[in-house]
Amino acid sequence: MVPDGSVWDKNLKQMAAEWKEATGGRVSIVVYNGASQGDEPTVLRKMRLNALQAAGFTAGGLTSIDSSFAIFEVPFFFESYDELNYVTDKLTPAIRKRVEAKGFVLLNWGHGGWTQLFTKRPVKSLADLKSIKLYTPAGNDRMVQWFKARGFEPRAMAMTDIMTGLTTGMIEGLPTPPLAALLFQWYRQTPFMLDIGLAPVVGATVMTKKAWSSIPDPDRPKLLPPAAGVESRLRVEVPRQDQSAVAQMTARGLTVTKASGPDWRAEADVLAKTMRGEMVPPDIFDQATKAR
Repeated sequence: MVPDGSVWDKNLKQMAAEWKEATGGRVSIVVYNGASQGDEPTVLRKMRLNALQAAGFTAGGLTSIDSSFAIFEVPFFFESYDELNYVTDKLTPAIRKRVEAKGFVLLNWGHGGWTQLFTKRPVKSLADLKSIKLYTPAGNDRMVQWFKARGFEPRAMAMTDIMTGLTTGMIEGLPTPPLAALLFQWYRQTPFMLDIGLAPVVGATVMTKKAWSSIPDPDRPKLLPPAAGVESRLRVEVPRQDQSAVAQMTARGLTVTKASGPDWRAEADVLAKTMRGEMVPPDIFDQATKAR
């Protein structure tokens, strides 16, 4: 989904170059960026048909492979990057095992930034938020129903349709990291940002088990350090670029307000508890809570 030349695109292409060099050209990667292969559900279908062999997904797309990734979508569950990184490291063995059982190999994690709320009109209270037509990723009907049951107005659509949705009024707001709002130019249709720190956007690069198994045994270990390098670089680069993005958008007219009042946190605690078992496997939720 990521734009050409963005930090994520550059890192995947660096990994591609390193894989080719490490294997003497036996393993090569062609990177299709800018949603040229469709939205995340479409890309996943292509992987199942072997039309694509690997992809970088957000947690929203990854939950279609395994529901354990929904732990990263729990509102206010993580409070800092250090906490997120620690918990992610602790969860990786369990999630990697679950993913392999579904026919995929987890190559690395990828940071997408921290989600803030971008809206067409100011949001100051929880009631304001519940009155806004809110973007929700298509393909996750459980999440849509979960939002509706709690008084929100979700509008499910492909990520590639967000700008159209904002322009036509089909949606009036979306949770997204500042860097994505800047790169995709969504902020031009949503001039208000509620600095609320909903949740980190966590992604991962996954490959089909079939493709991974086709790589010669001696070459596979050579691919792991470059893949890990993507993860370590994004941990540093994305938070820094997120901050820069807010400054750039503010200079171009974005209005930033801070969320205040106890109702936000109280609602978040209720929402988090309802996600255990309903959206996130109980053992993964409990393991993450303990690590956190």
